[in-house]
Amino acid sequence: MDDHAARGRAPGSRGRDRQAAPRRTALAVLLGAALVPVAALTLAPEGAGWSWGSPAVELRWYLTGLDSPATVRQLLGNLALLVVPAVLAVLRWPALGRPDRLLLTAAATGTGIELLQWLLPLGRVVSPLDAALNAAGAVAAGLLVAAGTAGRSRGRVPGPAGVPG
Repeated sequence: MDDHAARGRAPGSRGRDRQAAPRRTALAVLLGAALVPVAALTLAPEGAGWSWGSPAVELRWYLTGLDSPATVRQLLGNLALLVVPAVLAVLRWPALGRPDRLLLTAAATGTGIELLQWLLPLGRVVSPLDAALNAAGAVAAGLLVAAGTAGRSRGRVPGPAGVPG
């Protein structure tokens, strides 16, 4: 039995592990950097205390205001808030690309933002709908990245006409 088989590794996998380490580190650093604007956008003070954003009222506002640039900007901003961190997280931790894990992580992150807005005297609106929209955008982006990298993560690159090579 050769040394690689004794360790349960494929020949050449040790070199791949060493090559992947800088990529994983870079992705982790980029993820941290991507969370800075998220914090700046969501935790910047806008007064004192907090106010409640009723999900029913906010949903009605979105649905009846889609002809308003301000409403569309708010909607798209909430959907996009966690897209970059989700993409980087799935690239860094591919197992996070499973729908259940991604949904749990995205929902916890969106809820955590709203919880901090409630706990800190920032003058922000605490909105469960914002948390849901943040999570929805993150899940959609994370699943797209997971689907796009699935073949590569298994070491298979699609051949002609999408046939695995």
